[in-house]
Amino acid sequence: MNRQLYLECYSGISGDMTVAALLDLGADEQILRKALAGLPVGGFEIAVTRKVKSGLDVCDFDVILDAEHENHDHDMEYLHGHDHQHTHDHEHVHEDGSVHTHEHHHHDHSHEHHHDHGHHHEHRGLHEILHIIEHADMTERAKRTAVCIFQILAEAESKAHGVPADQVHFHEVGAVDSIVDILAVAVCLDNLDITEVIVPFLCEGQGSIRCQHGIIPVPVPAVVNIAQAHGLTLKPTGVQGELVTPTGAAIVAAVRTSDKLPQTYRIVKIGMGAGKREYEGTGILRAMLLESGSAEAADTIWRLESNLDDCSGEVLGFVMDELFAAGARDVYYTPIYMKKNRPAVQINIICREQDVDKLQNILFCNTTTIGVRRCRMERTVLPREIQKIDTPYGKVQVKVCRIGEEVRAYPEYASVLELCKTHNMSFQKAWRIASAAADTVEK
Repeated sequence: MNRQLYLECYSGISGDMTVAALLDLGADEQILRKALAGLPVGGFEIAVTRKVKSGLDVCDFDVILDAEHENHDHDMEYLHGHDHQHTHDHEHVHEDGSVHTHEHHHHDHSHEHHHDHGHHHEHRGLHEILHIIEHADMTERAKRTAVCIFQILAEAESKAHGVPADQVHFHEVGAVDSIVDILAVAVCLDNLDITEVIVPFLCEGQGSIRCQHGIIPVPVPAVVNIAQAHGLTLKPTGVQGELVTPTGAAIVAAVRTSDKLPQTYRIVKIGMGAGKREYEGTGILRAMLLESGSAEAADTIWRLESNLDDCSGEVLGFVMDELFAAGARDVYYTPIYMKKNRPAVQINIICREQDVDKLQNILFCNTTTIGVRRCRMERTVLPREIQKIDTPYGKVQVKVCRIGEEVRAYPEYASVLELCKTHNMSFQKAWRIASAAADTVEK
């Protein structure tokens, strides 16, 4: 059966809620801790606990900041406009025109609200954050997801403030939260081998919330821009407050593959993540791993193509990386001959409908093409899942596909590569070990 992740966002969505729901769904906490421990980012630790919320036992993921980095976003009176001395930025514009922004994080630590916010904080631009991601202890797929989420956030703030995306900076007190949450989501999605994500809509509150420069309406500008750019559906509720954070909206924009549930499905597993702010409603993000009711899943995909006869191999390599980072499902080049028998290549991109405009723009900005062809295609997807199989050298991941009663199992390339690096063995030996593990899959 086809396995899909369904995010039920009746209480909105934020970064920490998403991480908690994925951990509750079965993502490996130790792999997450290892990835976060190697980050060149200080001032935080994480806690994964259980709590009762709305009478339900749910997972709670908490990024605990030190005194210098604490953003005190749990102060509900302040967020709703009551007078206090500390500031809770969504963003602020500096004299050089750059924008400094940070996530309203869902913390609710208990302490007195008398703090000095006058100390200096560093600022991280998108370039610095992408450098952190590039050198993180994560798989390439997880890195691509994290990069895509941050780029979506930067583009949203860029539009809100009328400055280039490379001038958007994430303030230290918020960047720590955002970096940890976003990288944690990317690691957990990769660990669960989630490739299809269904999000029909995002429930959002109403009213206003305070940022450094005053009271702004809900949804906040970054969320509005993300929803507009990526076709997200917002469903208003009567809750007074912000249910959808910019990080939450960016996560959905980056990973959503469909806004429709299958006509029939089976729930394989449920994960529930706790929100921190105390609003009306449950304050829970529920994640469900589904198996569709049909033996084969039919859906649609888009193909973009363009012929290029004057781009160097280096340019094509760069463009391929950019397209994958922006959400392309596949990118490949085909050798062709054009008029006057000029050797050339045809670039082909397989993508989701909501990514068409973004990926076309990458081609126009980074290659010499003056036109991109596109077509919508129906496809049939075989039921598939990832299983972890024990070997004398540790677990390996095996992709299992089903065609009627027949079962086919294939070693995952990334898992074979990990064996090579960890045990200093040849690729051939690692492949034989992984293939032997694949042969043990129950047929």
